[in-house]
Amino acid sequence: MKRRDFLRTSGLVGAGVIASTKASAIVDSEFKSQRPSVVERKFRSEAVDRTIKKVKSQISDPKLSWLFENCFPNTLDTTVEYKEENGVPDTFVITGDIHAMWLRDSTAQVWPYLPLIGEDAKLQKMILGLIHRQSNCVQIDPYANAFNYDASTPSHWQSDHTEMKNELHERKWEIDSLCYVVRLAYGYWKESGRTDAFNASWNKTAKLIYKTFVEQQRKESQGPYSFTRTTDRQTDTMPGFGWGNPIRPNGLICSAFRPSDDATTYLYLIPSNYFAVASLKQMAEIMREVYNEGSFARKCELLAEDVSLALNDFAVIKHLKYGKIIPFEVDGFGNTLFMDDANIPSLLSLPYLGAISEKSSLYRRTREFILTEDNPFFWKGRCAEGIGGPHAGLHYIWPMSIIMRALTSKDHDEIIYCLEMLCRMDDNTGFMHEGVHKDDVSKYSRPWFAWVNTLFGELVLKIYKEHPSLLTRTYVS
Repeated sequence: MKRRDFLRTSGLVGAGVIASTKASAIVDSEFKSQRPSVVERKFRSEAVDRTIKKVKSQISDPKLSWLFENCFPNTLDTTVEYKEENGVPDTFVITGDIHAMWLRDSTAQVWPYLPLIGEDAKLQKMILGLIHRQSNCVQIDPYANAFNYDASTPSHWQSDHTEMKNELHERKWEIDSLCYVVRLAYGYWKESGRTDAFNASWNKTAKLIYKTFVEQQRKESQGPYSFTRTTDRQTDTMPGFGWGNPIRPNGLICSAFRPSDDATTYLYLIPSNYFAVASLKQMAEIMREVYNEGSFARKCELLAEDVSLALNDFAVIKHLKYGKIIPFEVDGFGNTLFMDDANIPSLLSLPYLGAISEKSSLYRRTREFILTEDNPFFWKGRCAEGIGGPHAGLHYIWPMSIIMRALTSKDHDEIIYCLEMLCRMDDNTGFMHEGVHKDDVSKYSRPWFAWVNTLFGELVLKIYKEHPSLLTRTYVS
């Protein structure tokens, strides 16, 4: 039972995204909306609907316009479960075809809506409810990556050999899960100017995040977390009797799993350590300016400096062909893994996350490497080229990587190239997918994957704001 196979068929029908709809998606050369009917939508935002209408009016290509209309609101239409208790908002956001909430995915799914909260009070409360929910989840277990709605239905993964609780869907320790919790709260604060997310509970969560990061530097001990799973899939369990392969402590933070939910080879996952530095700096700013806790803010800053120094010392490695670049994973002994994975944080995504300047020569060299077949998980085929990863298997490109390539580019030709690929990778379903075979777009995984749908919408919205002329051209002949 793999994540990409854990489908909820009834939900797919409601979302209008199962593969069987694709045959009727295009009738008489007209692109029909694949959104659920208004009454079936999980959450409605007038600001989002206005944005769709405004952006679509500027898009010349009917396929691109159709994809934007379907994808941008997909999180709201199909994945949001919102309620209020005594006036306090609470939001549970499923990833799509799995009825569970990932800390990473849920943040990424609502992130493109943040600029609209000033004109939509309902949308603002929905995101505030997600911040509350994420904070509570971290307090249940800071090492878990995904959570059930409540404790009433134990997870399929309850048999994993780790400290499972009924509230947990999965307990894979991933640095980025906690980073995304900080990212959402910080982004909400900066966008709205409101501090209502930062209650006593969030303060407790922030200190638990700091504590967990320090534990996983493993300077004093291996820490409290270990994980194994009875499985025939090597990347779904940890080596070393659940502790991972050996590391030499150097200030970097260990991550048992990647944002793909695949096990790391070497525990120092470099993109996630970059993300942790950015998150610790944000957390320091929150603590100093909102909570007036200067001493704890300084602790966050010192930890960020410790990790940053270790990145400079241990994560700038000379490649045989590209010179000094950023590796994907290291172990502190000198062993290095040169690759990139489509999931975010990736090396490609570091400027998008505010973790490195896109003008950095180190990043530019690294980008050159990861967008070639010298990256073992970069595929080039008849249909597209892009980055995949072990999770979806050989020769499967993740549209997410192509979207991120465009999001981190200012080159019009490169952005156009990415849009051309994306406009044919949906297999006329009207939605993005997890992985698509490089030579056959009809071979894809996860027909309902809300994160990548919303991320595609974010890309089109950014192009609308920064490169509007690109929306006036044709992408599908």
